[in-house]
Amino acid sequence: MSETAEIAGTARPGIGRARTLLLAVVCGAAVANIYYAQPLLHTIGEAFGVGDGTAGLLVTASQVGYAVALALLVPLGDLLERRRLVTGLLAACAVVLALAAAAPGFGLLAAAIALVGVTSAVAQIAVPLAASLAGDHERGQVVGTVMSGLLIGILGARTIAGFVAEAGGWRWVFGAAAGVMVLLAVVVRVGLPVVPSTESATYPRLLGTVLTLVRDEPELRRRMALGAVGMGCFTILWTSIDFLLSGPPYHYGPALVGLFGLAGLAGAGMALLAGRLADRGYQRLVVTVALVVLAASWGLLGLGGASVIALIAGVVVLDLAQQALQISHQSVIYALAPQARSRVTTAYMVSTFLGGTLASAGVAVVYPAAGWIGVCVLGGAVAVVGIGVWFLPRT
Repeated sequence: MSETAEIAGTARPGIGRARTLLLAVVCGAAVANIYYAQPLLHTIGEAFGVGDGTAGLLVTASQVGYAVALALLVPLGDLLERRRLVTGLLAACAVVLALAAAAPGFGLLAAAIALVGVTSAVAQIAVPLAASLAGDHERGQVVGTVMSGLLIGILGARTIAGFVAEAGGWRWVFGAAAGVMVLLAVVVRVGLPVVPSTESATYPRLLGTVLTLVRDEPELRRRMALGAVGMGCFTILWTSIDFLLSGPPYHYGPALVGLFGLAGLAGAGMALLAGRLADRGYQRLVVTVALVVLAASWGLLGLGGASVIALIAGVVVLDLAQQALQISHQSVIYALAPQARSRVTTAYMVSTFLGGTLASAGVAVVYPAAGWIGVCVLGGAVAVVGIGVWFLPRT
């Protein structure tokens, strides 16, 4: 069997712990770049003289960039040698992070953050790469480990950004992140093997096959819709919580706001557990329970407008549910087309991050009009839609 066939198929003995951890770090560090701004929205808004609603559009800009890259760049993981692709995107990410750190105005900062979103999609090339390198017996657990790194990056970004901004200002956050990307580009170049492509089609045809996969795989379509719901809830929470914690009754500074990211890190353990359960065939039960828990979490979060204990509990519960859903969805979609895992990832993640983009835009409208309770009602409604999608008849 050829090396390409081994990577796409079932004959590989395993990825190895060191490479799994490396890819988890790459995912976490890359995806953190699009979340550094979230706990800093109020601070950045004050620096440039814009309101909270306008500052919240930085989240929208990063996720629009991310979604564009998911559609146009991630499929290249099936077409190009993947170590070189990952290394190049990490280097490009370092450049645009440096531009964000030096941006003289809000418009230029938003443009730079959109490009950060584009290049940070390297995280979604690393996830199917890990799934391809893994053996069949360990794929769910490997994906769970890499995704736990991604979650730690998302939520740890808030804590890191808060402390760095408190110590040296928000610009230092993006400057330090640029240095991390340079370091990771070097480590990936040294630590990963050459990983050949699994596809020889032209680039336009490659993009066309993404739509073919969506058309031909009803379970992929279902998981795409559920991915959008989960990311929508996640984004509603983490886009709006900065506004809640920065204002009455809390009045927290960037460092304390950033610490709330630690409350969500319990989801990293859930990612590992969900991966193991997927390997054992329990993913349907996991999805059913997680969707119900996701909806219930918004009740706790609603109480969090006046109770920090309820707020922390709601954050933990929502992130546990979202990570269980994410791992269960990915363990299913990667089994649908082993030779096209990057393209399957594109279909799923474009839907997921479009859900996040719509949710962040929704927060920009709802929070100024209805406050924290309004966004909790919005999040609960989105979760209920997910339950409806899950119980639709299967064709």
